[in-house]
Amino acid sequence: MASSLTKDSASTTGTEKTFLGHPRGLANLFMTEMWERYSFYGMRALLVLYLVAPASQGGLGFNMATATAIYSVYNAMVYLLALPGGWLADRAWGARKTVAIGGTIIMIGHFLLAVPVEISFFIGLAAIALGSGLLKANISTMVGHLYPDKNDPRRDGGFTVFYMGINLGAFAAPLTIGTVGQKVNWHFGFALAGVGMALGLLFFFLGTRHMSAESDVIPTPMSGAERAAIIKKALIWLGVAVVAYGALAVSGHFSVDWAMWPLTIAGLVIPAWYLLRIKRDKDLDQVSQSRMSAYLWFFVAAAVFWGIYDQTGSTLSVFAQDNTSNSLFGLDFPSSWFQSLNPLYVMALAPVFAWLWVYTNKRRKEPSTLSKFAFGLTLIGLSFFVMMLAQAASSGGVKVTPLWLCAVYLIQTVGELTLSPVGLSLTTKLAPEKYASQMMGVWFLAVTAGDSVIALLQLIGAPTDSSYWFASQGGLAVLAGVAIFMFRKKVKPLMGGVH
Repeated sequence: MASSLTKDSASTTGTEKTFLGHPRGLANLFMTEMWERYSFYGMRALLVLYLVAPASQGGLGFNMATATAIYSVYNAMVYLLALPGGWLADRAWGARKTVAIGGTIIMIGHFLLAVPVEISFFIGLAAIALGSGLLKANISTMVGHLYPDKNDPRRDGGFTVFYMGINLGAFAAPLTIGTVGQKVNWHFGFALAGVGMALGLLFFFLGTRHMSAESDVIPTPMSGAERAAIIKKALIWLGVAVVAYGALAVSGHFSVDWAMWPLTIAGLVIPAWYLLRIKRDKDLDQVSQSRMSAYLWFFVAAAVFWGIYDQTGSTLSVFAQDNTSNSLFGLDFPSSWFQSLNPLYVMALAPVFAWLWVYTNKRRKEPSTLSKFAFGLTLIGLSFFVMMLAQAASSGGVKVTPLWLCAVYLIQTVGELTLSPVGLSLTTKLAPEKYASQMMGVWFLAVTAGDSVIALLQLIGAPTDSSYWFASQGGLAVLAGVAIFMFRKKVKPLMGGVH
């Protein structure tokens, strides 16, 4: 990475070192994010496989429904906790300190997973979710701080370089952590994820002097009285939880469902409450109210999309292990390697889509935001119709060709590139000025809501290993896509001039 550091001839001093023409701190944030995503996606590639593996193979021996519900709730909590993560940076710690604390908690969590004790595993999982919420909400903000001039022409390119780190980490993780976990030892794989996060923290601390001073600023610090009141409430709720769950443990009635159900319900109630709170804010003018009404359409569509998309690490992961031939062109590979397909496709196709939108815009033929959402939803639905066919083809214990999953991941990635970047951009455009900094957290709540719905279905016993599971969700997504396209002329006026 040091070889990429060059002298910036445009610098006023002539001595400032840069990273690919960008502020030097971008190199350290790039490496921090790459290694954090490496640890996150590497652990996620193993999570459900470890949960369902029998004790004789070193796993926890959960049934499929419980394991995939745990995965869905965990994923939902990662994105739900991004909201308090952003709040803590704004009110208590500042972005840089929050990222450092979050990364440290993530590292500890991964090493707790490496301890072959069940309670340690679940404490580690909770720690990773908490740490990810703290880090995820603020590291992108730190990238923005590197460009104090909002019109700096390097700004968009800097974020492009940064997000490439996400996909590089996500691509490499299943190939290494997945292989170690599946072929050597589950806990060695989890430990390797911890090493990845440790490397990310190392790059972060080494680059501290290159970060913007703005990343240390606490925008709206709490008063002493407010801080004391919040700590008091937090301790009361913590005490209630400890007493309640302690009583269940002592009486022998505790089971994983006692943790799963409250978290699943919270993952549904909190996003709904938060959106309703913004929508009913009397301080918002008529245009902002109208835009929030339009945003509800996009939020629900995104929740449906992410609920299906995030099953790459659960139902699709188990299908890859149990029903797919893990050999192609004479090469044998662990089933976790399928998790590298999405980031590989993203890196290959993202530049194509960036060019496509510019090309169609110049010719005034670029699809509207609503059309892009409709197309993304339709594609994610079609991917599950393909999975339905793959599930049918694997009946009777037949191992299907890996090309089925290669096709599914390709369709989903095209859908992601159609919907996800557009949703991020749209969120900033429709956000009421009062909630400008909070709306990105609201966008992440769509992931929480979608994953929580899937967890709920799994907790009530929906058959996740059947063609019906894939067909029903695929049909719902396609219908949602068609509905958005059909009602686009009614939704567009609500957007208050935003295109």
